[in-house]
Amino acid sequence: MTTPTAAPDSYFQRTGENRYKPTAHAQGAWHPDEQHFSPLGGLVVHAIDRHRTDRVRTDRPGGALALARISFDILGLIPLDEIEVTVETVRPGRTIELVEATVVAGERAVVRARAWFLAELDTAAVAGTHDRPLPGPEEFEPWAMGGLWGGGYIESIDVRRRESAPGRAAAWISTPVELVAGEPSSPYASFIALVDTANGIAARQDPTAWMFPNTDLTIHLHRRPEGSWTGLDTAVSFGPTGHGVTSTVLHDRQGPVGRAEQILTVRPQPGS
Repeated sequence: MTTPTAAPDSYFQRTGENRYKPTAHAQGAWHPDEQHFSPLGGLVVHAIDRHRTDRVRTDRPGGALALARISFDILGLIPLDEIEVTVETVRPGRTIELVEATVVAGERAVVRARAWFLAELDTAAVAGTHDRPLPGPEEFEPWAMGGLWGGGYIESIDVRRRESAPGRAAAWISTPVELVAGEPSSPYASFIALVDTANGIAARQDPTAWMFPNTDLTIHLHRRPEGSWTGLDTAVSFGPTGHGVTSTVLHDRQGPVGRAEQILTVRPQPGS
């Protein structure tokens, strides 16, 4: 394994047109030699943004398309090493577009993602949701997440949390760390780069006794996220046959913006 660069200000450094090297800030929580998926999810959105910049049309009714859903399939352990992210538009359109991205480590695909972009129209007159806004991050107590989880990514984030029961918590997450060194990131990429943290803020069991990594992440958005904080209102369910689900209502300071779902593989830690 290539030693990660200990850059103080970014999760990734660009090493080529489609290639990126993770820094120590991208280190995972389950294993020291893997990447945490949270910043990698943001990197995939960043790569999709770059791919679309050269071909986005702005003469559509309602203007440019906006990200409405992105799904990630995590195909195995993602090594803390250089990766390549390739992006393809598989369904172009004036009002609906589908984009696919693949993350390759070595010669193995480790993540596949699909993103739907939809045209934006003025629907303010009928806008609404039954999801209640979270109190702002200043109303939550700081939480030392590193007391439960290890890894460089966990050390890099500012977490404010309220736990109401095992498997049920709300939190605000932010980070001072750039996604890619020297490159501005879109609000979507910066927001989504923190969403996978949901599976760790509402642990249903002690992770030293039980493993419950997620094998996917699917995010639906009903409006554009804004600001530097990602709000997570999270509930975790474990079934009786080794499966689980982490369900999260996503927020920014203005209120709910969408939902995220993660499927879990639940099993005892070896030797426990």
